[in-house]
Amino acid sequence: MDSAVYFTGTGRRRETRKQPQGLCYCPTIVGSKHSIYDPLVHRRAAKILLTALILSSCSFAPAFAQNRESDEEIVTSLTGGRVILHFAKDAILFAAIDQPVEQGAVPPRLLDLDSQHVAILFGASEWRSPADPRPIRMDRDFHRVSGVDHRNNAYNGEADPDLEIMGTAFLEKLRPLVAQLRHKIDFPSDQPIFEMVVIGYGPESYGPEAWTVEFRITQQLLTTRDDFWQTRVLRPRFTQIYPPEKHAPKTLVEAAFPADAKDPTLQTLLEGNDPRFSSFRSDAKMGKALDLIIKGQAQKVEPKDATEILRAAIPLLYPKQHFFIGKMEDQRGFDWVLPPEEPVEKVDKDDKNRPPEAPSLRKRPNN
Repeated sequence: MDSAVYFTGTGRRRETRKQPQGLCYCPTIVGSKHSIYDPLVHRRAAKILLTALILSSCSFAPAFAQNRESDEEIVTSLTGGRVILHFAKDAILFAAIDQPVEQGAVPPRLLDLDSQHVAILFGASEWRSPADPRPIRMDRDFHRVSGVDHRNNAYNGEADPDLEIMGTAFLEKLRPLVAQLRHKIDFPSDQPIFEMVVIGYGPESYGPEAWTVEFRITQQLLTTRDDFWQTRVLRPRFTQIYPPEKHAPKTLVEAAFPADAKDPTLQTLLEGNDPRFSSFRSDAKMGKALDLIIKGQAQKVEPKDATEILRAAIPLLYPKQHFFIGKMEDQRGFDWVLPPEEPVEKVDKDDKNRPPEAPSLRKRPNN
């Protein structure tokens, strides 16, 4: 798994793997740097050569103090939540609901990947070190994927270069952070420590698509005396969650972190005529949209009606949770429907990889 990118799903398939069931998460994941200096070695050397002792005592003392001063912890909390996707007519509507798995965890955040894709971040999306008051956020300092020429790369169901480039970029951001986890972590190796839900449009007129991108970790014991573990992050695993198999019904799609969340999906509740949505039938357009969703023809719903359903349904299902709603269109890109309550950081205008026409995550929805 550490030497290749794995793809599962229907469209861009390389290798099909069984989707993991259940995620065992720990409260707060903490790692620390350790010094593996052994003073006994120097004491034995001192008995052999007095001069070496004098020289080492002059040079080693400040070096050891520097190691102690640089010794620091890195802490991360897991962002939990759920994404509801409606691939409607000529638009993708999506909502992200904050469902914390632990106190103090940051909410799901949205990142603008390129002109055709956005990502919602879960898991270890923010890291903190006592030495730096500014948190390390996975949605910061991301260089947008650009310069991929699809004209010379016919789309044949294999992995598209933009996905591999994006996955590698996040892998490089995670590596130095995960490497600082030096204690044994009670975390399943087959479950992701960081996950993204990528939403957008594929190349070569492929159409709307959605993926989960999972990053797992592995640990190896280096020294038993100091309980010193080496932690590495593996290459990402991509799983396509939309479009469905050919001729399969096109319904609402959901992804959750942790993956073992037991809440019923919105699609299941609508098909079961949940009484909370009975008032939707009083509106002719919403009633028609509900019928299309239940029949597995969600792609025929008008974007305006899909938006109204999400805006009305989510507060009924998750009355105490924060959420945001966004929209993707093939030609117009991303726009907010309902922005998050958490302030969105200002986009770096000096980013050379960001074209002038790229959408801003601070852009407010049009009334």
